[in-house]
Amino acid sequence: MEGRDLVRSVRAVGSAGAAQGVRTVRAAWRRWRADAKGLPSRGAERARVPGPVRGVEPGPGGGIVRFTRSDLRITVAVNGAVFWGWDGAAPEPSYALAGRCPEPDPRAVLEPDKDGGWRVVAERVTVTVSRHGAVEVCTPGGVPLRRALPPRWWEPVGGGGAARWTQRSEVAADARFFGLGGRASGPRLRDGTYRLWNTDPGRPFGPGDDPLYVTMPVELVVADAGTHLVFHDSSWDGSVTLREGAEGAGSGHDRAGTVELRMDGGPLRCWVVVGTPARVLQVWAALTGAAALPPAWALGHHHARWGFGSEQEVRRIVTGYHEHGLPLDAVHLDIDHYDEHRVFTVDHDRFPKLPVLAEELRRDGIRLVSIVDPAVKAERGNTVYDSGTAEDVFVRDAAGRVVRGVAWPGETVFPDFTDARVRRWWGGLYEERLAHGFAGFWHDVNEPTSFTAFGETTLPRSARHALDGRGGDHREAHNVYALCMARAGYEGLRGLVPEERPFVFSRSGWAGMQRYGGTWSGDVATGWPGLRASLSLVLGLGLCGVPYSGPDVGGFDGSPSPELYLRWFQLGAYLPLFRTHAGLRAGRREPWEFGPEVLEHARAALVERRRLLPFFMTLAHLARRTGAPYVRPVWWGAPEDRALRDCEDAFLLGDGLLVAPVLTPGTERRAVRIPRGRWHDTATGRVYEGPARVLVDAPASRIPVLARAGAVIPVRGADGGLELEVWAPARGRTGGGLVVPDAGDGWDEPEIERYGVRWEGRRVVVERERETGAGVPPYPVRIRGLEER
Repeated sequence: MEGRDLVRSVRAVGSAGAAQGVRTVRAAWRRWRADAKGLPSRGAERARVPGPVRGVEPGPGGGIVRFTRSDLRITVAVNGAVFWGWDGAAPEPSYALAGRCPEPDPRAVLEPDKDGGWRVVAERVTVTVSRHGAVEVCTPGGVPLRRALPPRWWEPVGGGGAARWTQRSEVAADARFFGLGGRASGPRLRDGTYRLWNTDPGRPFGPGDDPLYVTMPVELVVADAGTHLVFHDSSWDGSVTLREGAEGAGSGHDRAGTVELRMDGGPLRCWVVVGTPARVLQVWAALTGAAALPPAWALGHHHARWGFGSEQEVRRIVTGYHEHGLPLDAVHLDIDHYDEHRVFTVDHDRFPKLPVLAEELRRDGIRLVSIVDPAVKAERGNTVYDSGTAEDVFVRDAAGRVVRGVAWPGETVFPDFTDARVRRWWGGLYEERLAHGFAGFWHDVNEPTSFTAFGETTLPRSARHALDGRGGDHREAHNVYALCMARAGYEGLRGLVPEERPFVFSRSGWAGMQRYGGTWSGDVATGWPGLRASLSLVLGLGLCGVPYSGPDVGGFDGSPSPELYLRWFQLGAYLPLFRTHAGLRAGRREPWEFGPEVLEHARAALVERRRLLPFFMTLAHLARRTGAPYVRPVWWGAPEDRALRDCEDAFLLGDGLLVAPVLTPGTERRAVRIPRGRWHDTATGRVYEGPARVLVDAPASRIPVLARAGAVIPVRGADGGLELEVWAPARGRTGGGLVVPDAGDGWDEPEIERYGVRWEGRRVVVERERETGAGVPPYPVRIRGLEER
């Protein structure tokens, strides 16, 4: 233990309140002692590489290439996804994958390659394995996208511990990196090292803070030659070091980009998917699971705050929304509605009739959402603790003792969500929440976080976990802890309320978390950098397969200026999760608290969000069925456009709208990089031709939104019904769009409706396209963009 840790422990006693401060010091020492005794000493290590090839064993979709010191299993699936695993590692068991792995491609052939290597040739990809273990993935035309060099392991001499490993890969000189979970500095990831360990920063964060709550070993790499996604399926602590390449300015001496992955343990196994961005995300969703479909109300506006404090305060806020003519769809209750911060309880002094309040709100179209923390107060008489103790559900240490930590209730214990039996127990506890009228749930501090005066703010790495029958410790379980908690809540709600779609979103998670819901930014710092980080997080998570997310509008801490609050609010109106939220000591976040001008413009943003709800519902269904995120980078349809690949301050909402938020103060006009084609400014009617960089108006009343010529956008009409807003295509061109009509919370699978748009003489014709032929749309149609300016 270092001297600065001792200083931190002394300070913690004074800063956290005497009782809680002492607890955090005690918890930190407990954690340190547990790991000192419970973790194997690394000691001397021996390096290992695969060595030269010595034979092959053909199999379905590929086969096994045998080297002197390791075996490489390689398979191309029917959907074109490539899997490889060293030391015989198989795709399963895996927390990321959903259901059964895709079948191997029966047409893929393992054949000899030059210089003593081997290759697997398939329709969508060619994979070449060199005689020393380098693995190169190429397009069907033979253009290399990624070359993974022979890996290296560091194994404890004498065995008895996990082997560390590293994998270095090369990509094209022009490649750009995206993904790795929720990164505040993105969406394009610059040169640097990014840690793979879900972390509560313990304070409001900005673009320079890393890692954060959701980390994933998922890279999306975009280059001229094509797009590919890479997933290294190990949940252990690790890091990814990225270095962009450099082109030789015509000299031909390009420097490749590099990716170096270092992991503290776990299998060295990898999935690679190549193709267009849309195809890559579709295959990724097929591997890791379809995104949970939110109920329609969850796509509206949510108001939250740590510090509502009472039923009277909730009613005051809701009345304020009604009196100011502001749409509201959900109210969130933070930990202050608990009885002494204990999960699955209610403070009946401050919330004496919570079910009555919930029913009143529901009659007004407003749902109540509850926070749910994983930490359980370790106190006899606490129903959840007593039940969990009787069922033996809490994480234990290497000596068999229940691990204790510190969270908001004080001394706490933590369920082992990597055990199916524990997940069933936890899922049943949501019955108490439902009885109080809650309709949705946000999981917090589930990295998991345990307050400590020094060291890591999580469980001891030596803590034991079931890992669904395999057994292991927190080094492997940490990153999937929140994923398994989300699964417990989602599946529990499916059983308790089978007729409704569950609404669950989680601060932490891992690859595949979209199966159970979404996420939010966590405690983003109030300030213009925090606003920019909000957009980075949503874009980056979408490219990792998590389409539903959003920030704390206004930031978690402090008091935003009216301008900052408004610009954040306007951005939030176009993101999947649109939620205002703030911490206990932060300023207010209600729109009327910032003056009449901000109130007027916030009302306009809310009204527009309400109008676009059918479009958001369509995007939710498409995300579930195709893997395409609601919010997409502007290069989504044109990854070959290098200028678009570097654009980070705008985004596509579906295929039809381009949103250009204001991310800097004092902005009344801003530059926007637009993709190829014709684009209509939805407010001014002005037309722009892309690809280009154009200057557009951005007054305080709105942020720029451009519609693609020919787009079909389903919106809410004046009568509340669905209406088609159609943007005229350029003369001689056609257009179209998809609509999924769904306004409910159930499990019906509405048909995807396809619409075509074309010119017929001097008028624009919109038709519904069916296999039996074109027909008249069943909804009112409004044509826009006929008067070009």
